[in-house]
Amino acid sequence: MTDVQRYARDCFRGVTSDRLGVELEFLVFDADNPMLPVPIARIAGALPTLTGGSRVTFEPGGQLELSAPPDVLPVAVARLTADVDAVRLALARAGLRLGGRGLDTLRPAVRQLREPRYEAMAAFLERPHGLTMMCSTASIQVNLDFGADPRARWERAHALGPVLVAAFANSPFDGWASGRQAVWGRLDPSRTAPVARNFDGRGDPVGDWARYLLDARLMLVRGSGGLRPVLDGSAFRDFARVAGRPPGEADLAYHATTLFPPVRPRGWLEVRYLDAQGAAEWPVCVAVVHALVTDDRAAAIAMEAARPVAHRWADAARLGLADPGLRRSASACFRAAAEALPRLGAEPALVARVRAFASRHIESGRSPAADQMEEILA
Repeated sequence: MTDVQRYARDCFRGVTSDRLGVELEFLVFDADNPMLPVPIARIAGALPTLTGGSRVTFEPGGQLELSAPPDVLPVAVARLTADVDAVRLALARAGLRLGGRGLDTLRPAVRQLREPRYEAMAAFLERPHGLTMMCSTASIQVNLDFGADPRARWERAHALGPVLVAAFANSPFDGWASGRQAVWGRLDPSRTAPVARNFDGRGDPVGDWARYLLDARLMLVRGSGGLRPVLDGSAFRDFARVAGRPPGEADLAYHATTLFPPVRPRGWLEVRYLDAQGAAEWPVCVAVVHALVTDDRAAAIAMEAARPVAHRWADAARLGLADPGLRRSASACFRAAAEALPRLGAEPALVARVRAFASRHIESGRSPAADQMEEILA
């Protein structure tokens, strides 16, 4: 077994429980003038103590990220809800507000963080889409344990991607329901394309991930002079030629952090394809993803519904739920999720919110982006 295969195998070795971890990104705006840039220092200075245990970080453009520690569904949602509410109120007192969409279309992309990693990333990624991705997008990342059958959950997270992208499309721009996904789709496909393409239960997740790691373009190498971007199109399999030395385990692990596929294995599942939602809507997004991937009964229904559209990533981002096939699949998936959530310990209020979201958006064929588009045109 090669070092890459060994590393890929280890990425699928995790605990067999059903914990949930959530990372919420928010664009932050000046309440009086949303077209003004907001310095990170102003946001950080307004933040309260977070009793729910969320970790606070910032993305290169100043996007605020709250990362909740993993726990069972009701506990994870309750703790993160408390932290989001505390942040929202504290920022409001400072004249700031949390954004409720996945793409900043009001302000130009300006990078605030100048860490070496971001310097190398900015040099590697082509403008303007690379800068937009780094500085003007916001997402929800749902982290899930692999459970007893990692391959099943890996395939579910991929196959359900287009349906969930359409259902939660929340960044309208230039004719796309998910402008954020459109931005990602215009970046280097060797690091943003889906890893899994086979959903029949016979795929090879470890082998697929190992090949993905080797074939992805090498973004940077670390040497005595720090991080150096690699701009000649070399893949990771060319590391020894580019760096003048064979890659070590740390080089491979770091390379993996520069890859952004829709689903990424890291000892748990990272579901990375969801647009940011408003402070009131993100629990619905998190609960539906968790239910459809981890509950076997719900997953069986959802996978049957999603298979006809499982490869329609671009259509999902452009059309959202206006596409009849995606809407039909989403309707079946949301019904399955709502039925599964009580089995997963969800509070009745959360189940009711999922059903209300389905009634407003799924059954009507109106992704959240549709409401924003109407506001823009009004």
